Amino acid sequence: MLQSTTIRFLKDLKKNNNKNWFDTHRSAYDAAKRDYEVFVQRVIDEHSKKDRDLAGLEARKCIFRINRDVRFSKNKLPYKNHFAASLDKGGRKSGLAGYYFHLEPGHHFLGAGIWQPDPDRLKLIRQEIDYSADELKKILNAKRFRSIYPGLYTGENVQLKNIPHGFEKDNPAGEYLKFKSWMVLSYLPDSLVSSPDLLPKTLAAFREAMPFVKFLNRPFE
Repeated sequence: MLQSTTIRFLKDLKKNNNKNWFDTHRSAYDAAKRDYEVFVQRVIDEHSKKDRDLAGLEARKCIFRINRDVRFSKNKLPYKNHFAASLDKGGRKSGLAGYYFHLEPGHHFLGAGIWQPDPDRLKLIRQEIDYSADELKKILNAKRFRSIYPGLYTGENVQLKNIPHGFEKDNPAGEYLKFKSWMVLSYLPDSLVSSPDLLPKTLAAFREAMPFVKFLNRPFE
């Protein structure tokens, strides 16, 4: 579980997203960040017993910075109003598929998959899907998987309008080949994040996502 003070900090930050307020409340940020990091490390330590690719991974290599890159954004707010971690083999910068934990009051969620892979990896994943579409379909439609993840994430321009160049227009895997990112999400109620049930729920969700993550990483082995 996460401390209620961690959730309170994120709520307050959303209302006061400026450097002066953040600097004044640096100690509250440090405590919230530490609480989040401790939880993420517990998830890694427990889940790595199932997914050995995460063995020895450190939470600090998975957690994203709270500072926003505002150089090319119309939104000039300096800080994110959430904590996020990508639990991938080698850490969040590895470029591999993995697991995601997003903490944001009113918008908490777990995820799994790969986000915007580079062109070479994108090509390899599509080839794997072309070869093994039935396997991917079976993973995504498994009863326990579907009870947690309703389907592939389709927001934020993650799909092409047409089947990509190099594949037949009537390719049976066409609906999956159009994706540029392959992610599944499971949203969490606010009441869960400060509950003892958070860790087992997170571990259960990541356990069900393992076949999906392994499938996406298989072309890189």
